[in-house]
Amino acid sequence: MILLGFSAFLSNGQELNCMISINTTKVEGTDKKVFETLQNALYEFVNNRKWSNYNLKAEEKVECTMRIIIDERLGADEFKGTMNIIVRRPVLNSAYNTTLLNSVDKNITFRYVEYQPLDYSEGTFTSNLTSIMAYYSYIMLGFYFDSFAYSGGTPFLEKAQEIVNTAQSTSEIGWKAFDSDKNRYWLVNNLVNPANAGLRDFSYKYHRLGLDQMYEKVDEGRKSTTEAIESLQKVYNSKPNLYALQLFFDAKRDEFVNIYSDQRVAPMEKSTVVNILREIDPANSSKYQAILGSN
Repeated sequence: MILLGFSAFLSNGQELNCMISINTTKVEGTDKKVFETLQNALYEFVNNRKWSNYNLKAEEKVECTMRIIIDERLGADEFKGTMNIIVRRPVLNSAYNTTLLNSVDKNITFRYVEYQPLDYSEGTFTSNLTSIMAYYSYIMLGFYFDSFAYSGGTPFLEKAQEIVNTAQSTSEIGWKAFDSDKNRYWLVNNLVNPANAGLRDFSYKYHRLGLDQMYEKVDEGRKSTTEAIESLQKVYNSKPNLYALQLFFDAKRDEFVNIYSDQRVAPMEKSTVVNILREIDPANSSKYQAILGSN
C-alpha cells in the first residue's frame, strides 16, 4: 500500500503551479511504479504547458492541486477513480489564500501505458486522460482570472467548453448532458451560460472588490462581499439546483462564516446575510446560524 507524494519537479512552466498526487491505497497487489511515472507525466503536462498568452511571473502562477484516487485497475493499462480539484488565489495585502474551487470529479476513467507520451491537441479528442487534465486546467484558470477581472476567465472557460464539445462523440462518461446533472459538461455550461451571469459576478465582486479591499477598507470590502452573496441569491432564485452554485458554496461556506462572525459586523448586517445563506444553502443552516451568536 502506498500513497504517492506530491511531485518533486521544480516547475519551469507557465501559468499553473499545480501539485499532482495519486493515491493508490485501493489497488493493493499491483505494480505501483506505473503510478509514479504517471504522476510525474501529469505534473509536466499541466505545469510545463503554456495554456494562454499571459506571461506570469513565478509568484503570480495559479496555485492549485489535483488529487487523483485510483479506485480500480480495470486492466493492465486501464484505470478508474476520482479526482479532487482545488484552486486558490492570494488575497491582496495579506498572507491569506482563498479557495476559488474545491470540486470532486467521480468519473475519471483512462488508459495509460507507462512512458507513453501524453498527447494533446486542441480541437481533437486524443485521450480521455489528457482531455480531462486540459479541461480542468482551463477551468482553474477561468476561476482564477474571473476573480481578478469581471469575466476575465472567459477565454479559458471557452477553451474548456471546446474540449467538452470535442468529447461528445466519445463513449467516455462525464462529458455529456445526459450522463449526470453534475459533471464536466454541466460545470462549464453553468459558467458560460449568460442566464447564470450572477455566478461570475459573484467571483469578481467577492474577491476583487471584497476580499482584496478588506486590508485597508474593511467595511467597504465587506459591503462588496455582501453584494456578491446577493448575486448568488439571484441565481438560486432562478435555478436552485445549479451544479456550479453548489461548488461555489463548497469552496466558500466556511469563509462566509469567518467573515461575518467578526464582532465588528453590525447585527443587522449579520442577520441579512444569514437569512440569505440559510435560504440558498439550507442544508448548512446551522453553520450560518452560528454567525448570529458571535456578537
